[in-house]
Amino acid sequence: MIIKILGTGCSKCNKLAKLVKEIIEENDLEASVEKVEDMKDIMSYGIMSTPGLVIDEEIKASGTVPSKKKIKKMMMD
Repeated sequence: MIIKILGTGCSKCNKLAKLVKEIIEENDLEASVEKVEDMKDIMSYGIMSTPGLVIDEEIKASGTVPSKKKIKKMMMD
């Protein structure tokens, strides 16, 4: 699984990255986490509000930090 956190390094982006990493560790998941901070790259996904959560090239969330429970569900589906 390839997970991308789209954002310029704001506190919400960092919080989302932290939650994703916690879920991976707690559930012993095989996943890589990549931070996408370049605005041109972020906009290529079609989102206008960060942070964005992309799992295997599918946009799962944008403009908000979902709860840990919701993120875990997105990662497991």
